[in-house]
Amino acid sequence: MITTRKIFESLYNGDFSAFERKMPQTQKNLDLYEKIEAEDKYFKQKMSDEDCQRFEKLQDLHIESSNYEQEDAFAYGFKLATMLMSAVFINDSEPTSKVK
Repeated sequence: MITTRKIFESLYNGDFSAFERKMPQTQKNLDLYEKIEAEDKYFKQKMSDEDCQRFEKLQDLHIESSNYEQEDAFAYGFKLATMLMSAVFINDSEPTSKVK
């Protein structure tokens, strides 16, 4: 059984990380990744070496942007979960303020 203490210890020791979660390997996801790879390959074959390098840099920028969004979503979700747990502990049936 996982206790609150074990969860806090695991968080403190770095055993949990939002970025280590596994993406679901459904057939729908696998098909999507295959389509992305096929399109990526198609465009890279049509481009010059210089354009391929710029395209790869553009892809890296998209990934970096996505990471910032995921970090923000994680922080927002953590804050919301904390507010919900606080409401449970003080036996408050409705939160008194909006998440900022």
